[in-house]
Amino acid sequence: MWKDAPCPVLVLDANGGIVDLNPSARLALTDRRGGGTRQVGVPAWLADAQRGLTDGADVTPDFGVPSAAGEIAGRFFEARPGSPMADGGTAWWLVDCTARREAEASLRSSREQAEIRAMVSSTLLSSLNVPRCAEVAAQMAAEHLADAALLVLPPVGRRYAVTHALRGGSAAHTSLQFDPRDVPGLAEALQGFPPVPARWIDPSALPEWVVPTGFGEPVGSVIVTPLPGHGVSAGALILLRSSTTQAFAPDEEAFVRLFAARAGTALSAARLYSEQSAITATLMRDLLPPKLETVHGVDYAGRYRAAGDHERIGGDFYDVHPGADASQETFVVLGDVAGKGLDAAVLTGKIRNTLHALMPLASDHEQILNLLNGALLTSHHTRFATMVLACVRREDGGRVRLRLTSAGHMPPLIVRADGRVEEADTHGTLVGALPSVTVRTAEAVLAPGETCLLYTDGITEARGGPLGDELFGEDRLRQALVECAGMPGEAIVERVQMLAAQWLGAGVHDDMAALAISAPRTARPTAADTAGGGDPGRTA
Repeated sequence: MWKDAPCPVLVLDANGGIVDLNPSARLALTDRRGGGTRQVGVPAWLADAQRGLTDGADVTPDFGVPSAAGEIAGRFFEARPGSPMADGGTAWWLVDCTARREAEASLRSSREQAEIRAMVSSTLLSSLNVPRCAEVAAQMAAEHLADAALLVLPPVGRRYAVTHALRGGSAAHTSLQFDPRDVPGLAEALQGFPPVPARWIDPSALPEWVVPTGFGEPVGSVIVTPLPGHGVSAGALILLRSSTTQAFAPDEEAFVRLFAARAGTALSAARLYSEQSAITATLMRDLLPPKLETVHGVDYAGRYRAAGDHERIGGDFYDVHPGADASQETFVVLGDVAGKGLDAAVLTGKIRNTLHALMPLASDHEQILNLLNGALLTSHHTRFATMVLACVRREDGGRVRLRLTSAGHMPPLIVRADGRVEEADTHGTLVGALPSVTVRTAEAVLAPGETCLLYTDGITEARGGPLGDELFGEDRLRQALVECAGMPGEAIVERVQMLAAQWLGAGVHDDMAALAISAPRTARPTAADTAGGGDPGRTA
């Protein structure tokens, strides 16, 4: 009956030699690889299984369970023994499992590729830093796709940023100047054109810079593929396999293109984020409060806290514009635009630029405020602003003379050396709300160690306290300033902001800004002092 079986059957003796076989087995033992035909004998794995079966003759074989498996003439078979025959031999039934094994291998490969794709997407998209993203992409490509990987970013000028990695190693960055046409397919990949097949690339023709240091074996196979981006190429990926490794198969090239698509998407997202961050930083640079310091012998200090903890800019602002020399007044402004957030910050930027342009008229506060008022009324903005203007000049003896003008804003508070807190006698109307602005300017003189504090309503209107519904208020601010008598301006603004923050707790608040103008305890010489022969080291 086994002679007519459709599957190969071999009858083996106790030593594993062939006693008989059917026609299907004769075909299975014919090796047709290489264009010719030749007969092969019993494979070693089957002979060993027969001898093992003979040694354990008291064990009845289970036909339903394969006893051995292996390769015959390039195909894979499972062998199942039948019952012992009368002459002592055993009939081995062979089942060709080549197609099943290939399907299983393909399924495993597909699962591995799916896992790699998922890992690539999650890992690459977790970073919005272009160098870090390139480093991760090169490392993952070297680990899962090739023996070495190079990621080439689009050129900046004539130089290319190249990230290369070896399997099991870390990635390295370098900047090179080369002709991409020296690498077949690289110039096209950098322009976003489809990749050329790996078999078209001669590994021996690669320039030296393509092969990373530490790549010990000769290059045996190369892939050059583009990294598709958002409308433009995000770069190119070069994969290298050594001559001792299997060359890239067509299905592997297809998977490389999928990998490159995900890497290109991640790089494009990172580059877009970097460009937007750079633009935002450039635009925000002029919206952030300036860093204050001593100007012409007068100390300035400021603190700003936006309404949102995640925000850096808002509707409060301050600026200090020094005069040409110590004999000229320094123009100071602190203001509050209605609203908060980005919209208010945009208007503060326009107000600050307008006031900077009006600096030649700084001696006339009312004129400046009316010109600014007209500019706001004719703009598309519907917001108004309040502000305090101050002109500051140091005089002989270390004293500081101020001219203060409030336009709808809280009057500045002056902290005297003896602990008294005085309110500057200035008031005025809002800017950007009425056809004209009317104001009253007040003058004040600071003795050495005294400070004038300009602040916004975000401090006095901070709502908190034991029950969370009480305003910080001007009285608490005044009391805090009494305790700050004699302190430097930097310490005063820090103290005021700290107390307001403690009062708020975790509550919602408006933008808060404070600016201190202080007469230093140690008088610094001005041009007038030097001309008069004053002692630059004198103290008050």
